[in-house]
Amino acid sequence: MAGVQSLLREAWANAAQAARLAIGIPDYEGYVAHMRERHPQREPMDRDTFFRERMAARYGKGRSRCC
Repeated sequence: MAGVQSLLREAWANAAQAARLAIGIPDYEGYVAHMRERHPQREPMDRDTFFRERMAARYGKGRSRCC
C-alpha cells in the first residue's frame, strides 16, 4: 500500500508541476532542488525574491511583446 501511495504522490506532484509551468507559474521547489544539486556553494533565493525575479524576467522592461 505504501508503494501505491508513493507512486500516487509522485504522479500528483508531477502533474501539479506541469500545470504550473503550463500557465506560467514558476516552480520554486524545482529551482531550490536545482540549486542544491548543481550549485551547492550558492544560497538559493527566498521564495518572494524568486517569484519577483521570474516575473521581472518574463514581463519586465526591455522586452517587446505583441500581446
